[in-house]
Amino acid sequence: MIKAAIFDLDGTLLDRDNSVKTFIHRQYERWILHLGHIPKKKYVARFIELDKRGYVWKDKVYQQLVEEFEIAEISWEALLQDYISEFKHSCVPFTNLIPMLDELKKSNILLGMITNGYGQFQMDNIVALGIKEFFDVILISEWEGIKKPDPEIFHGAINKISVSAHECVFIGDHPVNDVAAARRVEMMGVWKKDFQWNNVNADYIVDDLAEIPLIIREIDSGDGYDDKN
Repeated sequence: MIKAAIFDLDGTLLDRDNSVKTFIHRQYERWILHLGHIPKKKYVARFIELDKRGYVWKDKVYQQLVEEFEIAEISWEALLQDYISEFKHSCVPFTNLIPMLDELKKSNILLGMITNGYGQFQMDNIVALGIKEFFDVILISEWEGIKKPDPEIFHGAINKISVSAHECVFIGDHPVNDVAAARRVEMMGVWKKDFQWNNVNADYIVDDLAEIPLIIREIDSGDGYDDKN
């Protein structure tokens, strides 16, 4: 019997790719007096390239941008602070996020989240998505002092909601940090498809968050699921 669903944030609940695109377009417009000498498409494309889908923190990204584009009237520190304070206003959820969480809650499924990243920044994004109140536990790597794929952060989540690993499904987009790491601690690993990877070894594979309640019902019924790997 599945008692809990634990989620990754970026790339799973938060459509980070579209959020970043929205943010960086808005940042350019906010700072156009200082960035206007750079073609907008070039600034946007280079930010996205340097960001590497969130795996490079923005201090490095903005230092590189300031150097490459010879930005003289605004510092990289100011651009970074703009990112920290304004990104939450550009958060884009994946389709069916709220209905999916609402359905799980109504089914008495405990909800958790484990995300790598800076504590307040990630919490601001969670609040901006309007989903904080759905979750029984939220673990953010900076505040926990440990990050995925370390098994201890997974154990921390299940201990806080008082369930066993085999009573949990973990849903994430990263094959190693999410799916493999969850399976290593005996959770059921669900991969939310991401274009970067193929042939991911997961217990279940989904395209849409709306599939999550269906998967849980199928697991509990013992009937299996069509997208089972």
